[in-house]
Amino acid sequence: MKYPGGVVKEKVQTDNISHINYTGRGMGLESDLNVTNEYYREKDLAYIYKKPTPIKLVKVDYKKGKINEAYFDMPSTTDYNGLYKGKYIDFEAKETTSLTSFPLANIHEHQLKHLENIYRHKGIAFLIIRFTRLEETYILMEKDLLDFLKNNKRKSIPTSYFKKKGLKIKTGYAPRLDYLSVLEENGGI
Repeated sequence: MKYPGGVVKEKVQTDNISHINYTGRGMGLESDLNVTNEYYREKDLAYIYKKPTPIKLVKVDYKKGKINEAYFDMPSTTDYNGLYKGKYIDFEAKETTSLTSFPLANIHEHQLKHLENIYRHKGIAFLIIRFTRLEETYILMEKDLLDFLKNNKRKSIPTSYFKKKGLKIKTGYAPRLDYLSVLEENGGI
């Protein structure tokens, strides 16, 4: 390959060994949702934001503007919340590399309780789960999550349950993951 300035780089044979870079793993879905939510705000369609993780600052160098020591203050609730057409929305977003199921261990008990409370108080509560190796992203409404938890002793939700009860989100350009349209079309809002 020829680079600017006449520099030539030769292709290096790696004996067909795959090199996997795990940098930013788990950030694909979050990044897509952040871009989508920014699109919604710019178009004045909805105001949904990523919630910051609450931290407690212990040692701060204010002169340098540097945090030297901090701890998670309390368990956070869910990843995103906001308003759409006068309705409160709250959801958790997760990714899994599994081809067969979503491990329930990926969601903390306090997050499940939080989503249940939002649903009980008539808010719109759900999970957005991306199966990265399947390249599929689903919404699972809180009522369907509760139904699964009530009627199963499994430690994971099979992909077949997402295909049956979940709402599939197609990846697009603008917005990247139009989950609000999917909710509208399927009675989730």
